[in-house]
Parts: sequence; structure tokens; C-alpha cells
Amino acid sequence: MRVARGLVDGLREDLFTDVFAYRPLRPLRLDGPVSRHVPRSLRGYAVWTPHALVLFAALVVLLIGMAGSGPLRVVTALLPAVAVCLTLVRPTLAWWVSVAETLVFGLAGAGTYGMDTFLASALAGHLVVMTVVAARTRPRTALWMWGLTAAYGMLSSAVTGYYGGMGPILVLSAMALLAVAVVQVRASARHEVAVQQGVTAVERGRRTLLEERTNIARELHDVVAHHMSVVAIQAEAAPYRVENPPPELEQAFVTIRENAVAALTELRRVLGVVRAADYQAPDAPQPTLADLDGLLANVREAGLDVEKAVTGAVRTLPQGVELSAYRIVQEALSNALRHAPGSTARVEIGYVLGGLGLRVVNTAPQGLVKPSPGAGHGLTGMRERVAMLDGEMSTGGTQDGGYEVAAFLPVPARDGAGE
Repeated sequence: MRVARGLVDGLREDLFTDVFAYRPLRPLRLDGPVSRHVPRSLRGYAVWTPHALVLFAALVVLLIGMAGSGPLRVVTALLPAVAVCLTLVRPTLAWWVSVAETLVFGLAGAGTYGMDTFLASALAGHLVVMTVVAARTRPRTALWMWGLTAAYGMLSSAVTGYYGGMGPILVLSAMALLAVAVVQVRASARHEVAVQQGVTAVERGRRTLLEERTNIARELHDVVAHHMSVVAIQAEAAPYRVENPPPELEQAFVTIRENAVAALTELRRVLGVVRAADYQAPDAPQPTLADLDGLLANVREAGLDVEKAVTGAVRTLPQGVELSAYRIVQEALSNALRHAPGSTARVEIGYVLGGLGLRVVNTAPQGLVKPSPGAGHGLTGMRERVAMLDGEMSTGGTQDGGYEVAAFLPVPARDGAGE
């Protein structure tokens, strides 16, 4: 009973609900593997190709009906063609009109000379209507239309004893509807795949973003832990630098030290949360701009000719800023090695009053560029580092076919003065 109820509900939804609904046929989308090759000068006309095909089919149906004879030849030939044209705006209504025409012509002209042509016109129009409506709806609707047409054919042949070519029409319509259903299923499958690929790309982007932020948090752990350790040590040693310090001052330094130690403990717990299973703590301190020459030497050994230019008064910057600047340059040069083989690169570092400017530019690749599955992940990490410091970053191609990464990391004057 559930299956029967489901079938009845499907029939009602497909062919009885909103019979008079206005659903105009949309223009053709020119983003398919074949249609995208249409010349631009013809695209304005090519989008109306489905409408032209339907109108051409209506003309063929009209010519079949006009081959008959009789005083009502024009009317009987025109009605099936009108049903075909009606599929452009009201597909469900067009199918019912076609069924009614075929039924009337079949009962009125069963075996009658001169009416066979009109019946053939009605059947041809019905075949076209079923095909167009099936293409505009869903495969289940095509099955319902074919089943009702087959039931009508058996009923009319049982009543009149005249088959009127219904058998060939059923075979042809089954083949046409099957082809339409296969195309629809393939299109639906491609759409689902495209949707899943889009979702996967979004999830991959989010995962990459989280991984980059986790890596940044791991690297900054040592920087923050160092500063907190210095605070705790200075707070413990400060009372001994003053002779006979007040008890309130001693208690204040004790409180500062306790808070610093507690912050260090919580910081280690946070690091344990973001640490991966295979994470290994670095043996050496986190790199700074002072280690940049060693990085450039390694890059030159890897095959990238790179030069460095420094402008402004070199000074010691906050450790987090120097670490981020080093990682940005490192990732930009790695991208040049990966995506621009045979090119040359230039690293520019500018010390200005308000912060640090970075610019890494490489020339056009001279060799074969192989696709990289991780393309874009390095840029995500650089943007996260710049955003963490409230800086600005821009990337893009150069006029000579190369690529440029430019960033500005702001540093307040009191932090950039060094100690």
C-alpha cells in the first residue's frame, strides 16, 4: 500500500498539480563542453536553439497534417502543432492537450479514409510533446507519460479495434524518453559531482586555514614562553635590587611571578591541544631576519638565483614580527622554486618608521611548470601571518609574467626600538 500510495502521489505531483503553471523554456546555457566553443558573434542566437528546435518540430507536425484532405484540414493539422508550441510555456498542459487531441482523432477517425493523416499528425505531435516535456521535467514524469499513453493505446484499440500505428509510436516514444532520461541522469550526476567538488574544495580550504593557524600558534609558543619566562625571572629578582623594599612591593612582585608561571602552564596546555600526533618540538630557536642569509644560500643551492636588498635603518624587531617576516620570505621563495623553474628572484626588506616592508618578486618561469596539488596553501599561510599582525599583503602577476608578493608588517615605534 505504501508503494501504491507513493506511485499515486508521484502521478498527482507530476501530471495533475499545477497543470496550468507558466514555466517558460529557459535559454540555453553556453557553458557545456560543446556549446562553449560557439563564436561570440553567434552566442546571442545560439541560446535560443532549444526554442528553434521545438518550433521546427511543430512545423513538421503541421506539414504532416496538411497532407490530409477534408474541410477541417487546416484546423485538424494546426491543433497538434499548437500543442507542440505550448510545451515552450506550459509543458504539463501541452501534454494533456496532446492526449485529448490524439484521443479525439483516434476515436473519430478510426479506420476512416482521410483521417489517418490527421491521426498520424496527432501521434507525431504527441511523440514530440512527450519528448520535450520529459526533457523539461524529470525521468519519473517520462515514465508516467509513456505508461498513460500505452494505456490509452490499449484502450482505444480495444474499443475501436483499430491500432492506428500506436505500436510503433510506443516503441519510438520509449526510445526517445529513455534517451532523454539517460541525458538527465548524467546531467544530474555531473551536477552532484560539481556540488560535492565545491563542498570538498571549501572544506579543504577550511582545513588548510586551520592547519596554517595551528602551525603559527606552535611557532609563536616559544616566543610567548620566552617573554613570560623573562617576566617571571625579573619579578623574582626585582625585590633584591632594592634595599629594604616595602612589603606591598614584594607582594606585588610575588603576584606578578605567580601569574607569569600560571600563564606559562596554561600556554603549555594550549600547545598540547594544537600539537599534532607527529609534532616534534624544534631543537633550535625560531628563526629571525638575521637567519635570512642562510635561507637564501639554501635556495641558491636548490637552483633559484636570488638576491637581497635591504633599505632603511636595520634594527631589532619584536620576535613575532621577525619570525613572521622570515616565514613569508621562505614561503614566497618556495613558491618560486615550485611554480617558476628557471626564474630569478629578488627579496627586498625595508625598515621604515611604522614597521617592516617585504617584497619578493620572481621572473617568468623558463622551464615546464608542473601542476602542484597544494597550490594556494602557502599564500593562505602568508595571509594568516600578516593578518595576525594587522598588516597588509598583496599578491599577483607582474608584467613580465613573473609573480610578486608584497607585505607590510606594522610595528609600533616603542616596540621596534629594540632593547
